[in-house]
Amino acid sequence: MITKEQIAADYQIIQDEICIALAQCDGKGQFEEEIWQRDGGGGGRTRILQNGAVIEKGGVNFSAVYGKLPEVMKKALKVEQDDFFATGVSIVIHPNHPLVPIIHMNIRYFEMPGSEVKWFGGGIDLTPHYVYDEDARFFHNYIKTTCDQFHPEFYPKFKAWADDYFFIKHRNETRGIGGIFYDKLTAGNELSWEQVFDFSKAVGRSFAPIYTELIDRNRHKTFTPEQQAWQYQRRSRYAEFNLVYDAGTKFGLETNGRIESILMSLPPTAKWFYDYHAEAGSEEEKTLNLLKKGINWAL
Repeated sequence: MITKEQIAADYQIIQDEICIALAQCDGKGQFEEEIWQRDGGGGGRTRILQNGAVIEKGGVNFSAVYGKLPEVMKKALKVEQDDFFATGVSIVIHPNHPLVPIIHMNIRYFEMPGSEVKWFGGGIDLTPHYVYDEDARFFHNYIKTTCDQFHPEFYPKFKAWADDYFFIKHRNETRGIGGIFYDKLTAGNELSWEQVFDFSKAVGRSFAPIYTELIDRNRHKTFTPEQQAWQYQRRSRYAEFNLVYDAGTKFGLETNGRIESILMSLPPTAKWFYDYHAEAGSEEEKTLNLLKKGINWAL
């Protein structure tokens, strides 16, 4: 049987692999690491790359925490037991180039020791400042291929879940072009516990080849000050989602997590323009029109 210690150890290896790939792709920036301990149990490794050649701010974080769940989280998770263990890798990358997309990835494991409660969760999603069809299709087809290796229902189910989850209700728009999102995934549907764990790791290992490809496709394209201003506008929407709706942010804050690690997902610079309206026929308007649920990118 796979132990929580093995899961945490394998997640740390994935963190290492991703940091090496991102630093090599960026070509300038290097990750700074901070080892931290959590009051109440556990800790993690926060790794941040700032002011790189392409990556303006990127975090690749690992954590393995345990302790007692606060009452508000027990109610949210609909459990009676107090003890919990959670481990995972969480990534958010904000590029300095408006034609390179923001990306997020998270793989995680949660259990309540001594009980039957244990599951995997996670996902990966893309938030382009400008939506380009070829990049969107590359991203979704890569994720679909990863999912299809494990179960034919994973991609359509988890893609729809991501569309619903990464939705900014007060803006009536999706955060980006989605991806996949899943939670409380356990053995079943012809999958063993080991296969579910393998799927979690496969999602984690999809990150580096996807994002390095998207960086290299777009990093040398020229851009205008107006496109950079639009990038800051889109970053503001990203910040709104993470502060208002994101479940991981809420879990971290409610379980006395490390605030710098929790909020590393926020962009270094964002702008809120009052009552902004994209010019008719512009690339900005085209992007806004594609921030909708239910678009089939994997053709």
